[in-house]
Formats: sequence, C-alpha cells, structure tokens
Amino acid sequence: MRIIKSYPWVIATLLVLVATLILEWSDAHSAARWVATIFSAAVIVRVSIGMVKDLLKGHWGIDILALMAILSTILVGEYIAALIVCLMLTGGEALEDYASNRAKRSLSALLERAPQVAHLVDAAGNTRDVPLDDVVIGDRLLVRPAEVVPVDGTLATDTGDQDLRADFDQSSLTGEPLPVTKRVGDDIMSGSLNGQRAVIIEATAAARDSQYARILDLVREAADSRAPMVRLADRYAVPFTAISLLIAGLAWWISGDPVRFAEVLVVATPCPLLIAAPVAFLGGMSRAAKAGVIVKSGGTLETLADIKTAAFDKTGTLTYGHPELLRVQPAIDGLSEDNLLQLAASAEQYSVHVLADSIKEEALHRGFELTVAAEAKEEATNGVTARLDGKSVIVGKRDYVAHHATGLTAAELAPGESAVYVGVDGAFAGTLILSDKLRENASATLDALGRWGVERRIMLTGDAEATATYIASKAGISEVHADLLPADKVQLVKDATPKPVLMVGDGVNDAPVLASADVGIAMGARGATAASETADVVIVKDDISQVATAVAVGHRTMRVAKESIWAGIALSIVLMLIAAFGVIPAIIGALLQEVVDVVSITNSLRAMRPGRSEWAKAVVAPPAAPVPAPVE
Repeated sequence: MRIIKSYPWVIATLLVLVATLILEWSDAHSAARWVATIFSAAVIVRVSIGMVKDLLKGHWGIDILALMAILSTILVGEYIAALIVCLMLTGGEALEDYASNRAKRSLSALLERAPQVAHLVDAAGNTRDVPLDDVVIGDRLLVRPAEVVPVDGTLATDTGDQDLRADFDQSSLTGEPLPVTKRVGDDIMSGSLNGQRAVIIEATAAARDSQYARILDLVREAADSRAPMVRLADRYAVPFTAISLLIAGLAWWISGDPVRFAEVLVVATPCPLLIAAPVAFLGGMSRAAKAGVIVKSGGTLETLADIKTAAFDKTGTLTYGHPELLRVQPAIDGLSEDNLLQLAASAEQYSVHVLADSIKEEALHRGFELTVAAEAKEEATNGVTARLDGKSVIVGKRDYVAHHATGLTAAELAPGESAVYVGVDGAFAGTLILSDKLRENASATLDALGRWGVERRIMLTGDAEATATYIASKAGISEVHADLLPADKVQLVKDATPKPVLMVGDGVNDAPVLASADVGIAMGARGATAASETADVVIVKDDISQVATAVAVGHRTMRVAKESIWAGIALSIVLMLIAAFGVIPAIIGALLQEVVDVVSITNSLRAMRPGRSEWAKAVVAPPAAPVPAPVE
C-alpha cells in the first residue's frame, strides 16, 4: 500500500501494460490500442503540465523528447512501445528515489539513530526516562552499553573511581574508525556510541544546544537539498533535443517511413539529464558525511570542484586554537602576575575568542576565582571591557586597549607569539604572551589543495603581522593579511581572484566572511554555532585535512556526474543512429532506453567511492617528489 500511495502512476502504467498485452494475446487488437492510447494521452497531459511550468520558470523541458516519442509511437501504431516509454517517465521518480536513498545512506544514518529520551539519574541514584528536551545542564544521565550519548557532557563516576575509563565510537560524527577512550572529566560529544559498559555523564549542554543536534540540523538541510542539476541539464537539454529531432527527421525524410521517426525518438532517453547526475551529487554528499564533512547542498559540491582561491583564518584553523600562556608581564607597580592574570581572566570570561578561553583555563588551573562583572561588553575581534569590583578592566588587541588606556608599550614578541594587552582604570596594566602551534597537517593540506587546482592560498587574520607571517611561512602561505576586522576579511574575500573563493574559519567572528565566500567551510568540531550556520560545509572532526577531502569529493562528484550525462547521451546517440536505419523496432528501442537509464544511474553511484586520482591520503603522507595535477 505504501508503494501504491507513493507511486500511483507507476502502478497504473504497469497495470495498463499488462492489460494491453493480455488484450493483444487475446487478438483484441482494437481494444488494446484504445486502452494504450487513452492512458498514454493521460500521461502526456500530466507531464505536459509540469513541463509548461518549467518552461515558464525559464527551464527547458527535456521531457519533450519523451512526450514526442509517446505521441509518435501511438500515431504509427506502436502503442506497446508507447507504454514502455510511459513506464520510463512515470518510473523515473521511483528509480531516482531508490538510487537517492542508497546514495543518502550515510546522511540518513545519523538521523535514524538520534535518541529521543534520556535516562535521568536523580539524587537518590534512581533512574527514570525523561524527554530529551527536558535535560538541563548539570543533569546526571545514564548511558547504557551500545546507546547513543544524548547530549554533550563529561564522563562522571558514581563510585568515586577517578580512574574510570570508557570507550566511545565517534565514527558517525568525525569519521574516526577506532573507538576513543575517555576518562572521568573528559568531554563526550553527543551522538557518540557508547561501548560495552554503562556510564554516567554530566550534561554540559541542553539537547538543542548539543553538538549532535547541530549536526542533525545540518544533515537534514543537506538531505533535503537538491543538486543544481537543472543548470547542468539546461546545458545539454537544447542541443540533445535538437540532435535527436534532427536524426529522427532525417530518418523519416530519407526512408519516407514515419515509423523511423518514432523508432529514433524512443531511444532518445532524457534520463541521464534528469536522474543520473542528481544521484551522483547525493552520493558525493553521502560520502562526505561519512568522512565527517557535512556538505549542505549539491550546489556547494559543484563549486568545490572549481575552487581557485582558498583563504584561511589563523587561530583555530591553521593552528590548533589552544594557545599556551607563556608569560604574564605586569606594567604597574604593585600589580603582581597573579593579580594581572586574575583580572584579565575575569574579563575574558565574557569573550568568545579562543585566546580568552586559554587565559580563563590557565587562571582556573592556577586556582584563581574569577570575579563576576557588574557589566561587560565585547567588541568582536578587538577585545572586552568589564566592570570588576569597581575597576574598569579592558583586555584585547594593542590598538583597542591603547585607545582606552594610556601609557601602553608594545610587547617584544618572539616568532609565533601573540600578545593580549590589559588596561585598568584607563592606564596600561600589562601584557599576556601566548603561543599557538601550527597544525601538523596544515602544510600538507595546502599542498593537496594545490594539486586540486587551487592557484592562490592566503591567510586572513585579526592577529598581529609578525605572528601571522611566522605561522603562514611555516604552513607554506606567502600571502598574509593581518590585523583585520571581520569587515576587512569580507571585503578581501569579495575582491579575491581568481574565483570561486573558498574560506575556512572556525569562530563566531568568522561567520560574516564564511557567508560572503563562494564556499565557506567551518571547522565546527568545537561548536561555533554562528560559523556552522552560515557556512556551506561543516567539518565535524577537528582536522584541517578534511578541507582537502571536501575539495576532492567535489572534483570526484562533478567528474562522475558529467561522465554519467555523457555516457547516457553517447549511448542514446549511437542507438538513434542505428534506429535510423530501421534496425531497432520501437518496442526493442524502448527497452534499450531503460538499459541506458540503468547504466547511467549505476555509473552515478560511483560518486559514493573515492577515485584513484584522489590525493586525500597525501595530506597525511605527502609524496616526496612533485606530483602532477590529478587526472582520472
């Protein structure tokens, strides 16, 4: 019943085809012809309405070939062939759904395993099931063996065993194939699959704010997305239609037999343009999701295949984003290093910048208690001001602090170091020196992008010139733009050439530039929601090499999509030329058309697998010698 409700025209076509064959077998030729003709006319009317709507939207209706094939076969008496073409038209949607569901398997896997309830452990140690949306921060939850972790949390213990360890499978989130061992106090990402022992986690986020919920939203958006195959179909629809009509018309004119016209058109299948290419894009999106790269639309994959310029943020993108506090340098007599750090950390708790996180963590690690501000305000990428115990404290970039505090002197920095300046009550109070390390595979990732045709690679950062230049040189980037505000990054990306332009970032302050790029990629593992929402691609695993994976998947998908189109067109043209000589009867031609459809769709599913030319593995172990551009 579900199939009948979903595809009534397919079922109706099959029933009419069977009835027509029975009537033919019973020598009721006239009745068979009338049944086939009336039903075919109904199909023509139904398809024509949709085609006219597409034409009004500016899209050429490739179905015109199928409609002309049905009409011509009916007129020349080949009504069984007409029904077979009707089956192709009505069954195309069902065939697309089947192939698409197979291609979206990795995307839908995340949605299917989403938990709906949590096992809440109360103060008495009793467990009861509650709706997932009722979980609040601080709740203790039981996660049974082989269950999905419902919300973000930390591993806790109900026995006092601080050496407790548990294994979690994060493969569906990050692509990491091996289970990850967690200890008490370690963060556990929602969506992870628990191992062989029951554990207690303490919720650190509500369900709607957890990493898994954000990933599910992205996956739903990706799964519902339609690839831009209307544009690709438009590129081929008009010339393919013209060639088909030309061959059919010449065959009729030369032979003088109108049957030849119908025999040619029944093998002119539009399926490679309508179905095969979208299936390839869904396959590419599915493969990317399995690797922990959520691509939100098929159009993004198409653009990824053409990327010529790649821009990168520095902190948290090219670097690990966990700066280490190296030195605390007070500039006021009577202000100790501990006092300066405590003041700075108290103000920085109201900032979302990664440098602020490092300062707060170090202060808490040293046992300092952070002061609650009477009022606080952050100016994105510049710094934060806070009222702490009657003092006005400002923490941030040199120029920002200098504008509000007198007597500032620039810190002496070694290569790779960053400075955070502090002002108290309008006077310069000191400097915090931090250093962030370049990711081990950053340089190899940039090399891989070069092999995929990315001609220009640049760094866009709000950090100081000296630090940015040092990190860029280690990564292999020669073009650096430092001391930038978010608006500056947006303008540089808009002006960048050659296009299309890819932008990679991770923080809230990167959201505007990610939205302005042709393709924005968010390093979303640490949950920068604004960046993830505005980006076109979200990398779940905190691994910059997945940027090269995304570009590689885009190339592979576009290659397979175009191959599917051209293979289908080539086979159709060969069959049309053969049919022009009267060698292929209309019924056989209609059946061969279905074979071409299956070949095209089967080829499209290759997008779910990596091609031999892909260099994603070279990010981990780059070749010693220069490698030519990939050719498959």
